[in-house]
Amino acid sequence: MQEWTEQQAELQLAKKGMQVIFFYTPMCGTCQVSKKMLEVAAELVPQLEIGMCNLNYMPKMAERFEIESVPCLIAVENDRIYKKIYAFRSIEYLLGELREIA
Repeated sequence: MQEWTEQQAELQLAKKGMQVIFFYTPMCGTCQVSKKMLEVAAELVPQLEIGMCNLNYMPKMAERFEIESVPCLIAVENDRIYKKIYAFRSIEYLLGELREIA
């Protein structure tokens, strides 16, 4: 996973196909645990590029995607939300979700 600025995220979202973004805030303990779980699961789905965005610096994206809390994993296809995940239950669960998205 790579950290994206708002500009980089917008460029990725402008591309055709599925885009996946992990929204977090640095002081959120649950976000840190979720990030580690997501990194493990993402290693097993290498064809899927996942960007990380610090939601503190992206209020427009929070509004655009109606993000209610962090952590939040959003899959967007052609500027439409395909899937939004708030509960990162387990690595196995995330792996299944990522495989479905890919």
